[in-house]
Amino acid sequence: MDDHQPVPPWIEGRFEESLVVTTLEQALNWARQGSLWPVTFGLACCAIEMMATGASRYDLDRFGAGAFRPSPRQADLMIVAGTVTYKMASRVRRLYEQMPDPKYVIAMGACTLGGGPYFQYGYHVVKGVDLVVPVDVYVPGCPPRPESLLEGLMRLQEKIRGHRIARKPGQGGLATEGARVEDELPVPQRTGVLQIESNPLVFHHQKVKPS
Repeated sequence: MDDHQPVPPWIEGRFEESLVVTTLEQALNWARQGSLWPVTFGLACCAIEMMATGASRYDLDRFGAGAFRPSPRQADLMIVAGTVTYKMASRVRRLYEQMPDPKYVIAMGACTLGGGPYFQYGYHVVKGVDLVVPVDVYVPGCPPRPESLLEGLMRLQEKIRGHRIARKPGQGGLATEGARVEDELPVPQRTGVLQIESNPLVFHHQKVKPS
């Protein structure tokens, strides 16, 4: 535009400010991490803590993940909260397969992570939900507090932020011919470390039998 011509009022300031430069990859990741829709799904006592996280005191919707969907076909996040039995494992897998891609899983609670107090003698309990569905974030505790679930949700958002859809250039020079660029996984964060010299086992089920 010629400097001698007056700038129309409707275009003045458009080139100097309010300019956002991003990539399609970053825009998609930003939209996905801010619009996680968990499926309305709970198995045992950890589901009570998940409900408390979505209530007004902790307000899960601040992170864009408070829209619990009653249908797995409209959800992209499964929070497995509670004990997974062998009878329920096939239902968990079915719900996971009905969810559209991309989909994510948060394992919440000691029973979900590895069997919890049923690890040794619970013949009906799956020793970890990652044997049934792939898990993105593990939230330990028995049961974990709502703050722990919020921490796990933030770690999942960091993982989504580092997702890459680009591909490396192939031999033909086209980016679509190469392998996909690896995701940038977030650096593990520690909210606090408690140094304990001796931590005796309280219950008998915490003892692991030698192989």
